[in-house]
Amino acid sequence: MLLTVQDSINWIRLTNGKVQENREYLTTLDQAIGDGDHGINMSRGFNEVMSKVHVSEYETVAEVFKDVAMTLISKVGGASGPLYGTAFLKMSTALKGNGKEVDFTSFTNAIDEGLKGIVMRGKAKEGDKTMIDVWAPVLKLLKESEEVDPEQLAVTAKVAVEATKHIKATKGRAAYLGDRSIEHIDPGAMSSYYLFEALAEVLST
Repeated sequence: MLLTVQDSINWIRLTNGKVQENREYLTTLDQAIGDGDHGINMSRGFNEVMSKVHVSEYETVAEVFKDVAMTLISKVGGASGPLYGTAFLKMSTALKGNGKEVDFTSFTNAIDEGLKGIVMRGKAKEGDKTMIDVWAPVLKLLKESEEVDPEQLAVTAKVAVEATKHIKATKGRAAYLGDRSIEHIDPGAMSSYYLFEALAEVLST
């Protein structure tokens, strides 16, 4: 067993905490190469998610992820809502039938499907300086492992987000900056780092 219903709720709660704590930083990152609204949108979105999750009861991890998905899609503007929402919706679909507990193989498959959803929705690929540049290395780590090492998970996500600083953006508003997008961390990659850092913390307890 890797993830229980309560673990999945704790994951979202910890992610929300990190997003709220770093709202201004995410905004600063997005002001440099994007619309400047990533921090605001993520903050509002995950506040809405927590309001929904707080008053709901869940039988399965898939149900938790579905509520996360639908809330983000319906409540968040910009690109972040649809992208994160699609990821969690695909993860939810992948985990249908898994019940209250999700094993490592099923969770890895869910992350795989979530990443495919981001690629489909964002029309981007690894190396385009997007959130994919964090999700893809995390998935690679999971696929090459037999179980999750929380510390390695957090380090992998951290190295990946820092690496986006050296990538020239080819997607989104940042692409208009060309070479000037280099030396800036991608805001979507940073919020994805918070997501996986939170997951590592949940799995380490």
